[in-house]
Amino acid sequence: MTHGLIDTRDLDFTVVHNDVEKLNRMAKERVLDISKLSFAALGRLNPDYGLLRSGSALGWGCGPLIVARPECDLTGIDAHPVAIPGRWTTANLLLHLYSQKPLNVVPKVFDEIMPSVASGEFTYGVIIHEGRFTYGKYGLNALLDLGNWWESETGLPIPLGCIAIRRALGPNLAQRVDTAIAQSVAHALDHPADSRAYVQQHAREMDAAVIDQHIDLYVNKQTGNLDAGGEAAVRRLLDKACDLKVIPRLEQPLFAY
Repeated sequence: MTHGLIDTRDLDFTVVHNDVEKLNRMAKERVLDISKLSFAALGRLNPDYGLLRSGSALGWGCGPLIVARPECDLTGIDAHPVAIPGRWTTANLLLHLYSQKPLNVVPKVFDEIMPSVASGEFTYGVIIHEGRFTYGKYGLNALLDLGNWWESETGLPIPLGCIAIRRALGPNLAQRVDTAIAQSVAHALDHPADSRAYVQQHAREMDAAVIDQHIDLYVNKQTGNLDAGGEAAVRRLLDKACDLKVIPRLEQPLFAY
């Protein structure tokens, strides 16, 4: 889409790369017209941003992990600071849905969490992205897969991140952007070599095998088009966040069009 490999029908995109929590906060200030967001952030930004059906990270067995050094277990998680990848991330929301009690969470850039837990700066950390493939390199144990916990509680896949667009741009433009993203995802899946160099350029974890694992896990049929099961999972997550009083009830429709 951003390299002219599909027909974007005169749409021109300026790409901004940032940590997901930074993107969440930029969207809060309405800096970005179209943005990757945590689903937890989408609930907070519902008045201004609508969900697109393409581009989501949602699936089975792909949730955040609570990690710690080998001598630790979950019994003390409410007594120690927990490093999280951002207050508005779905990882933080899942942590609080699981704990059902106040926790002392400390935001860190996601790729700083494992080193900070390994060094003893934090007893616990919640890791996302490629961290689920590499935490063992830091001598850490996975105490809980929050995605598996969610799946066992709800019977639904775990919604992690999405693409949203400002409602002020209107439904017609939203639909055109959605179509372009869906075509871009389809092209990338059919022609993985076309995006290989671009992915490697921006990956935090440069090992090719880890990159492939990451894509295989987080990019699936829901990424191309969020289906009824995916939509049900998103709505359940946002409803639970509302019940926990983390986000308000939605003022606008979930989708942008």
